[in-house]
Amino acid sequence: MDNFQTVLRFFMNQKATIGYSFMALLTIGGERVFSMVSFQCPCNHDQNFTYGLTFLLGPAAVLLVFGLFFSSRLWRLYTGCCLNPMKLCPRGNCFNCLRVFTSIFTGACVAPVMWLSVALLNGTFYECAVSGLDNNLVVDLFCKNKTMKCREELAQVPCDCSKLSSNERMELLLMLRAQSQILGWCIIITAAFVGLLGTCYKNCRSKISYLQLTFSKRYMEKEKEYFDAFAVDYATKLAQRNLQSFFENRDPDPFPFPNHKAWEEISALYTFSRSEQYYSTLQRYVERTDRDFTPEKRPVLDMEHQIEMR
Repeated sequence: MDNFQTVLRFFMNQKATIGYSFMALLTIGGERVFSMVSFQCPCNHDQNFTYGLTFLLGPAAVLLVFGLFFSSRLWRLYTGCCLNPMKLCPRGNCFNCLRVFTSIFTGACVAPVMWLSVALLNGTFYECAVSGLDNNLVVDLFCKNKTMKCREELAQVPCDCSKLSSNERMELLLMLRAQSQILGWCIIITAAFVGLLGTCYKNCRSKISYLQLTFSKRYMEKEKEYFDAFAVDYATKLAQRNLQSFFENRDPDPFPFPNHKAWEEISALYTFSRSEQYYSTLQRYVERTDRDFTPEKRPVLDMEHQIEMR
């Protein structure tokens, strides 16, 4: 049992690494499926560039949108900001808002960068896109010291229908693939250095020590875990209480529940301050001595979701 707990603790501590590794495997698998099943380079000057670039950048754009769409931090910051723009910059701290948005966008860029890196290392999409360019610099680069047929048949190189000799075609393919892989490695190296510099800057500017920062992250993970459990439990109890009141045709039992203002306060993004020994907006709220336990006097109705909040 102790060995099982040790293994479980190891995987929990390395869950970020495991998650990124799993994402990388999915990206590689998805790229291979795209290349073998759906990608068919048209091999003509008019469509090669658009077709290849669409397959190279299209999935990256979709992954970026998904990364933003599934970011709970983005929706926590954005929800309600049209009615109350100050939610974006609480206490007038616009720099912190910009920092949070940068962090959210950077996290959403992980999957697109993985896709671009894998796709460029494979080279299939890049070969199709670049072979369709009519730019003189590109054509001169690949067809330097070659016959005019090279210029005419460059768009046919990714396919087997080129009229060039097999040696010439293979030489051009290797040049295209080499360029693609160089770009792929440039993206990987740049992303690694940007990630390292960003982490160094963030830790260097941290207002707390490394161990306290580690504790803060662990606390936030546990708070989210228990919040989800408590939310399910209380939602179940509230649903049971309301249904019992309806079917038994009687007044509902008193049910303690946070008011609308309390929900607003704990939903704000927390900024650490040296003057406060708190690790989240929830902790700051519950330790306040002037908490308002009374419900809202006037219900607030969300017309879009038809939810009455008291």
